[in-house]
Amino acid sequence: MASSNHYDVTAWSVGDPADDIGVVINSIITDVKERQGSSEVADGGKPGAVIYIPPGDYRLRTPVVIDVSFLTILGAGHGFTSSSIRFNVPREEWPGLHELWPGGSRILVDLPVSDVDAEGGGAAFRVERSGSPRISAVSFSNFCIDGLHFAGDGPGNNPENSYVNGKTGISVIDANDSFRITGMGFVYLEHAITVHHADALSIHDNFIAECGSCIELRGWGQASKITDNLIGAGFRGYSIYAEHHGGLLISANNIFPRGASSVHLHGVTRSSVTANRMHSFYPGMMVLASNSSENLVASNHFLRDEEPWTPFIGVDNGRDDEYGLLNISGSGNSVVGNHFSEVVDPRSIRPSGATPVVIRLTAGSDNYVASNHVVAKEVDAKSSDSCFESQVDALLDGQAAHGLTVKSVVVDDDARRNTILDSGPEDQVIVDRATNAFRATPAIGADLDERDGAVSAT
Repeated sequence: MASSNHYDVTAWSVGDPADDIGVVINSIITDVKERQGSSEVADGGKPGAVIYIPPGDYRLRTPVVIDVSFLTILGAGHGFTSSSIRFNVPREEWPGLHELWPGGSRILVDLPVSDVDAEGGGAAFRVERSGSPRISAVSFSNFCIDGLHFAGDGPGNNPENSYVNGKTGISVIDANDSFRITGMGFVYLEHAITVHHADALSIHDNFIAECGSCIELRGWGQASKITDNLIGAGFRGYSIYAEHHGGLLISANNIFPRGASSVHLHGVTRSSVTANRMHSFYPGMMVLASNSSENLVASNHFLRDEEPWTPFIGVDNGRDDEYGLLNISGSGNSVVGNHFSEVVDPRSIRPSGATPVVIRLTAGSDNYVASNHVVAKEVDAKSSDSCFESQVDALLDGQAAHGLTVKSVVVDDDARRNTILDSGPEDQVIVDRATNAFRATPAIGADLDERDGAVSAT
């Protein structure tokens, strides 16, 4: 028996999904609301619906407005492919490329500029419903949202490298519960996902790259998770940003360059950032700001190295190397068992002649920094016109002529009663021992000559 709550955009009687899928989906949502008008029918009444998007290209000229719970919008493939690489290939080479645009079930966000001024106005999908209960269990799964082009002032006078176009993939404006965004592809959007007031949100197993900012949790929220995603923002934005959240889980994400921050937490408490791989070309890879407190930062891999791709050489996020790869302003945080690799060309260090900082505590108290491992190397930075090959070559090049002098941990005067254990040798940790506890990472062979009856190593 066919379900009346399952819709196919290509079989709906209103609108042409190829020309404007927004009109089609809005019409389907109107039909769902008209048919499911009662909130109480035999212990049910409003089960919601599935809207299916088959593989194909669907232009969106009208924003989709979602104001019903239990709605799933489902495609047949996230369709991500790099638009940035193609836009930096000479146009005369395009005919030789296997494909030019993302694919799968693909939404082409083609909104006029005049629609992007208001909050959520430039969003392909806008979720907006006030009142009680909160809108719940809306799901986006397995399709691609493509912003098509960037249009700002980009490096090398190429607007396609600007990460600016006023477009958002999914914007959730009102308080919400148990939303799911899974298996999606997002590309060339100034903001991929922006969610306000989230409770039990799951952003899982998505491909979100070449967007100005990838994931932004705004306002406040609780008990949400960002897991198993492949993410990479632009130099002006965040790969993952959250503000005023509690109980947030950020785990097992692979975070690419070039986001201004890989993870930026603003007033976030009692949350976990664990087992992520973070890669950045700039300091400030992870920031705990505005009294972000009682968080666990554990078992993450941080890699900071040099930008190898020619179109973005010389671009940075405005932070100098004394800022730290991990910068913390907050109290009661645990930073345990992380690996930091800093592999940079000394000529690129800012300000010139400065010593790069790995972990910096700028304010707060009772932070626990223990058993973190820092590997620091000098490299002779090279660049290439091939994005893929240059980045892979840089990642696999484990050879470096010299070690790089760094400060493993710096504790500023406004940070007190912190404990720093086994996270750097004596000469790499800057800390006031009168107001903080400190134990250095033992040096190999340290103090052997000073001990009575010392034995030689064999």
